[in-house]
Amino acid sequence: MKTAEQIIEEKGGEIISVQETTTIFDALEMMIATQVGAVVVTVGGRPAGIWSSRDLMRNVLKQDFDIRSATVGDYMTPNIHSAPHTDNTFNLMDKFLGLRINHLLVKKEGEYIGLLSTGDVMKTVIQDKTEELSKLQSMVSWDYYEEWKWTPSKKNVIR
Repeated sequence: MKTAEQIIEEKGGEIISVQETTTIFDALEMMIATQVGAVVVTVGGRPAGIWSSRDLMRNVLKQDFDIRSATVGDYMTPNIHSAPHTDNTFNLMDKFLGLRINHLLVKKEGEYIGLLSTGDVMKTVIQDKTEELSKLQSMVSWDYYEEWKWTPSKKNVIR
């Protein structure tokens, strides 16, 4: 089972972030360019929240909402959840489900080393299960059954 740090190493550890004064329009342009679903919002260079497509969906219908003037700092989710770099995929899934969140910052030695999404973890779980299934299938192949020579003895025959 992979750890949060291993998943980040495979996907790349760059944390896409914006300042709290960035407009939502500019944040969306950045998210589209980098193909991510969320950005970390910083205040004074430190993470202060997260803004995601889910936040856009939640606020876009508000009457005073203007995508070109609204800032991510005004509409971000302020509580950032994190996980230690040693958490395995099971622990990460437990956090995502238990906290009902889609993104977790990963921390190592007091510093953030990456941002994981539910999709990142799900992809890893599927890859791990695919490898496991492949190994099991190779262990129990038709060759195994074709070479297996069992003949019933007289005491095993039901009459």
